[in-house]
Amino acid sequence: MPRAPVNPALREPAHRVSSKAPVLWAAGATVRSLLLLAILVAATVLDWFAVPTWAWPVYAVLAVTYIAAMPIVRYRIHRWESTDTAVYTQTGWLSRERRIAPMSRVQTVDFEQSALGRLLDLASVTVTTASAAGPLQISMIDKPVADRLVDDLTRRTEAEAGDAT
Repeated sequence: MPRAPVNPALREPAHRVSSKAPVLWAAGATVRSLLLLAILVAATVLDWFAVPTWAWPVYAVLAVTYIAAMPIVRYRIHRWESTDTAVYTQTGWLSRERRIAPMSRVQTVDFEQSALGRLLDLASVTVTTASAAGPLQISMIDKPVADRLVDDLTRRTEAEAGDAT
């Protein structure tokens, strides 16, 4: 039986985030894992609750798996694209969210670069629409790419007729 045609609006966005993103995600996962380990050690030392002996190797395996696997999965999933008609994003790692904002609905385009982002030459672009779901966030992209995207989106939204509501 032939397959039904795929709706082109529901395809994966074309562009991946920066190749630096998995390194940052792994660093964040490491910090969170070490913080949880410190809490477990403090709980054991201060006798807040008993941590079973078998829990330590289980924790170690889970933490290492999380630190190693999560950034890879997120990098494969996180995508974005901007066309003449819409902005597309896809995010997640355990679950996946795909959003599409038609250019006619774009109200503002914002550029953000944190201190760590400046150090690593990464930035975020936020596209605000009249949607109740909130703005679309394109994070962890290289700054030159973000600069071009902001310029391109600004040019396209200025050319769009209507009030974006």
